[in-house]
Formats: sequence, structure tokens, C-alpha cells
Amino acid sequence: MSEHKGGGISLTVKGAQKRDAGRGVARLSDPARNELGVLSGDTVVIEGERVTATKVWPAGDDVPDDAVLIDADTRANAGVSIGDTVSVRHGSLEEAVSVTLSPPASLADVDENVIQRVATKTLHDRPVSEGEQVRLEQIADQPFTVESTTPHEPVRVTNHTVVNVESDATDGNGGAGVSASSDGTWSNGESSGDAASGSGTSDAADAATTAPTAVSYEDIGGLDDELEQVREMIELPLDQPDLFRRLGVNPPKGVLLYGPPGTGKTLIAKAVANEVDAQFINVSGPEIMSKYKGESEERIREIFETAAENAPTIIFFDEIDSIAGERDDAGDVENRVVAQLLSLMDGLDSRGDVIVIGATNRVDAIDPALRRGGRFDREIEIGVPGVEGRREIFQVHTRGMPLAEDVSVDRLAERTHGFVGADVDALVSEAAMLALRRIRGEADDLAEAELEVTKADFESAMAAIDPSAMREFVAETPDVGYDDVGGLEDAKQTLREAVEWPLAYERLFSETNTEPPNGVLLYGPPGTGKTLLARALAGESEVNFVHVNGPELLDRYVGESEKAVREVFERARTSAPSIVFFDEIDAIAAQREDSHEVTERVVSQLLTELDGLVENPNLVVLAATNRKGAIDPALLRPGRLDTHVEVPEPDEEGRRAIVEVHGRGKPFADDVDLDELADELEGYTGADLEAVVREASMLAIREMAEKLGPEEADERADEIEIGADHFERAIESVEPTLAGY
Repeated sequence: MSEHKGGGISLTVKGAQKRDAGRGVARLSDPARNELGVLSGDTVVIEGERVTATKVWPAGDDVPDDAVLIDADTRANAGVSIGDTVSVRHGSLEEAVSVTLSPPASLADVDENVIQRVATKTLHDRPVSEGEQVRLEQIADQPFTVESTTPHEPVRVTNHTVVNVESDATDGNGGAGVSASSDGTWSNGESSGDAASGSGTSDAADAATTAPTAVSYEDIGGLDDELEQVREMIELPLDQPDLFRRLGVNPPKGVLLYGPPGTGKTLIAKAVANEVDAQFINVSGPEIMSKYKGESEERIREIFETAAENAPTIIFFDEIDSIAGERDDAGDVENRVVAQLLSLMDGLDSRGDVIVIGATNRVDAIDPALRRGGRFDREIEIGVPGVEGRREIFQVHTRGMPLAEDVSVDRLAERTHGFVGADVDALVSEAAMLALRRIRGEADDLAEAELEVTKADFESAMAAIDPSAMREFVAETPDVGYDDVGGLEDAKQTLREAVEWPLAYERLFSETNTEPPNGVLLYGPPGTGKTLLARALAGESEVNFVHVNGPELLDRYVGESEKAVREVFERARTSAPSIVFFDEIDAIAAQREDSHEVTERVVSQLLTELDGLVENPNLVVLAATNRKGAIDPALLRPGRLDTHVEVPEPDEEGRRAIVEVHGRGKPFADDVDLDELADELEGYTGADLEAVVREASMLAIREMAEKLGPEEADERADEIEIGADHFERAIESVEPTLAGY
């Protein structure tokens, strides 16, 4: 930190925390606040190209002492970007008598009273200035413009301030700004408006050109590292091209963003365009294709010509794989489009004022000629977020949402393994709709109802929303746990150590340089609970569970079975941490000496995928079989399915536990002795015991139904009991599976 004229200190601008977007606050470290003599809630003046005022909040320990964290609106109001240096000083403001806002065009049909009510609540105790932007996220994504204030100096909104909304006022991102004279006093000046606003384009590319949205860096959660890479490749060439000339290198021409659908590729492109003072041309790949010869190429040429005329410009090709696929497999039109794109990217001059961004979820489908230096200079993977990333995404999407006290964003982030940004958005929206539906049923007057999204709303929404990357396969988080599995304590403990411990004690494994098991094989007679144990493991660890029945992977066409295996593992890696469970694995992994050619290829593919699991400790393979001897030995060696867990027929203690599990909530008569039942049912597996309990229940129901009839039986349903005699008859009718095994 250094002293600045006017009694302020010089600080470097950093992006705001995700939850602070639109709040109009500046976060400062403790040393910076002490040097300025300000407390949390005080007002500071931030001077960049322009001057703005904002409230101070404390920053965390991870924020540098020489940094100030402000959101996109505050950066625009101060006329600065991330990385710029600003002067920050203590300030005091008068109370506002009145404030007049101009809403964005998207709210033209919204009742002004609604806007006024939200604005009065949101802007309370906020510093505002004429010409500046403020965000009311509860009702609009686009910012409002402060048309006027009384008095005209920067003011603070209080309970006594009258907030007016002028729907006929000019909707713009500009207006009269606020600047500081040399003596540090306030004066009104002319603002250049939001740095993100575009200046218009030529008619040739009007269909493909859009003004940048209000997306900012604070609207992107869980992608800080990727965002920093994109900023280096795009912001620096546009803002400071001289740096590249001094280094004697050409600025980059293109950046390729790739990753699964919904991870935020398009959002990053829009945020970067919004944060830099550049034109933004959004091109949807399929829109430029035409059946007429030469027309597709002409459309691309017009886009690049428009970009050059309005430079600096960012051209964004969404779904670029649809127009730039590999030419060996494409038709004549696609080949010409790729050739035209190559020619235009080579023709971009070295000034760095036109940059191309491409986005795809099929990076391997793009023609290799585009993926070299001088064209797409950098390829940046936008992957599936981890727990911390999901926490930030939840903070973004719940910023303006009235959450109940029982809602924990941290807990939601921990439970949504494999969710990408779009999935989290869908989950939050679904929870909000469920809350609205619930409140509509409870309240007579929605306008006066207390809107609140509860934990129960999120629980119901999670049951309806699956991770998008896993929808082609049945991905679920089972709702069963170890308490639903009777007995098998040794098997449960082995599974905990093999699967749960690497996730829960990651640092212990790292410190001891220990690799967790890659795979676990559950083997034992039919009906002993192998599948239930796998589901319980996934339910306990709360990770995605991909259940694959072995035979369904087999296909008579060459290469299709191996492709199915590859896709299962690829999707599971995308949604890690996850458990891939192969039920009846002996059907697809039999010993190769005695098997069909298709099975041989599937086994080889499985071996390859299992060997690759070392690179991804958050992916575990479980397999189950009742024919361990039939499985190819290469799968059973260490490094593949290296942990073998026997799931035997239950002993007496296990049988008692299983009957107790299946008897939960059932009205057993006093003469039912579970210990005696467990002793009597020797040789019965878990599945057999479940069948016995179910048959005894059916006998009790049948007996009461035949005795009383439908109406009376329903009325006296609370009198039903399952007695020892029902169990005796049930045991006679249910044969133990292992009798013929």
C-alpha cells in the first residue's frame, strides 16, 4: 500500500466475492482499514478514471493487504478494470431526500410499485451517485441507472429517502457520471457508461451481433483458475497490446474453451466481453450454415469484416464443432467453411484487436488445423466443479433468494457431486418453484406472503434434478445406507476403507503416499446382498452411483460394446466423485480363453479403463458376481479389481439383523421372537429373508381381508398384527435359495 494524493491509499482492484455482486460494497484487509481509519459499514471513496462511493466490509485473511475487492458495477462506476490501481480514502455522505432510477428495458411491463418496493429495500444504506449503475437482482439481471439524486452530491439512501422509478427514462448504461476535481471534491461530469456496452455493428453481421449482457466475473463460480487464463489471453491483448510488442511476440488470435455441457464456457465468453471495452459478436455455429454454395463462407467473411471495422472486437463461436469438424469426415460445404475459417484467422493482423473465442463440448471433433499456434493459441478446459466450486456457484444463484435458516449452501455443495453450473442453476430454480407452489397453497394473498425457500424445497428439487453429464446413464444417489443392510459388518468395514476413506481422508493418503484401491469385487452366493451393499455404500458416501448391468453393454456390432464401456467411464470421470457398479460382471468379463470375440474385446477395454483409474482417485469401480471363478484373471490382479470382499450367507446374528431391517414399521405380534426366527431360518439368504417377511405380511393382510371385507378391513387396519403363525406358514412356502446352489 502507498499514500495517494488527497489522503487516500493506492490499492489494486480485485474481483468481488460471489455473494457480494450487486451489493455495492468494497472489501478491505484489516491493515488497509486501519490505515484509512474506517470500520465495517463506513463509506469510502474510490477514485479511478471516475469517482464512486461505497460501503466498507472486512475481507478474509486470504485477501492481500494492497487489494480492494469490488464488483462489476462498482468497477464500471469507478471506470476501472481488475488489475488497475485506484485511490481509496475515507468519505462521508449526506442522506438522500430522493433518488430517481431508470429501469432496464426488460422491466418495461413490470408494475412500477413492485420495482419501487424492491429498490427501496435493496438500496437501503447504500451510497449512490447520479449516472451510476445499481443492480436489483431480485427483479432484473440488467443494472438500473441512477438518473438523479437530491441533493445532487453522492448520497446515502435511508429509511426516509423517496425512491422514484421513471419507466420512460432513457434505458442506458451511460448517463452523467461523477468525477473528482484536483482538490478531491465531487463534481458532475460525463460518463462513458458501462465498459461493457457495445457501439453497434455493421448491417452485415447484425444477426450475429449482440450487445454484451450484464454477466460479470462475479457471476461465474468455481472457475477462478480458468477465468484467469482466459483473461490473460484476451484482456491483455485488448487493453495493453504494447506489452506484446515490447516482448517481440504477436498477441494470441484465438482461445478454445472445451468441456462438458453446462460448465460455463459461454458464460465466460460473455463475462470477458462485458468486462473489457470491446465489441462482442456472438455467432451460433449452425446459424451460419447454408445450403447454397458460397453463402456460408460469405457469412463468416462478413462477421470478420464487421469485427475489424469495430475493433477491438471479440468474436465468439458457440458450438464451433458444428462448423469446424474434421474435414476428412465432412461434406463439401463443411470443408469450405473450415478452409474459410482457417484463412480468416491467418489473416488477422498482429495488433491483437480482434480475438476469436470458440466453445465446444466435442473438442476432438474439431479439425486439427484449427488447433495450432497462430489460430487457437490456447485450449482451456472448463471442467466439472469440485465442492468449493459448487459452493461458489450456489452463492451466485442464491444471491437474491430469500433462504430459510435451515438452508446450508455448504451442505448443498457437498451433496451435489457431478453437478455443473447449469445443473445447480436448474436445482435452485426448481427449489424456488417448489417454494412458490407451496406458498400459493398456504397464503391467501401472495403479495403479502412471506417468501422463503426452505431446506425441504431443496431436498425435493434434488430428487428431480440429475447431473446432466450422467443422464444418459442411470446416475443416482441411493437413499439407502448401511442401516438398511442387516449383518455383513466385515464387508461394510472393508468397503468403508476402500471407498469412503480415500474421499474423507485424502490428506492422510497423500502424506503416506498411498494409492487407494482402484476397484472392489463383491462375490458370494445369489441373494446375499451384494447389490444392496453397493447401493448402501453410495448412499453413505453421497457420491454419484452409476449402476451398469453387465449384459446391457454387449452389442453385436463390432466396436459398439467397447464404446459403451468407454462412455460409462468417461461420464463417471466427468461426474466424479462417483462409483461405477458393474452388476453380474461375469457376463461381460468371462475368461478370454473360453469366450466369444466380443467378450475378449470388452475385457481388454475394461482392463485399459481400470489401469487409467490411477489418475483419478475420485472414481471407484465396484463389481459383483456369484461366479468369481468365471472372471478373467487379468481383472482380478492388484491395480485393477484388487480388493475382494466376500458376501457370504448370513449367520444367525446376521439373519436376525436382516429380519429386523425388513420388519421395521411392521406390526409384529407379541409372540414373534426374532432370535427364534433367526435360528430357524438357517440357510436363508438376505433375499430369502425379505421374501419370508413379505409373505408373512401378505398372509396377515389376506386373513383380515377375507374375515372382514374391504370396507371394515380398511376401517380396522390399525388392529392388524403379523404373528408367529404367519411366519411359520411363510417359512413353509419360501424355499431357501442356497438349497440348490
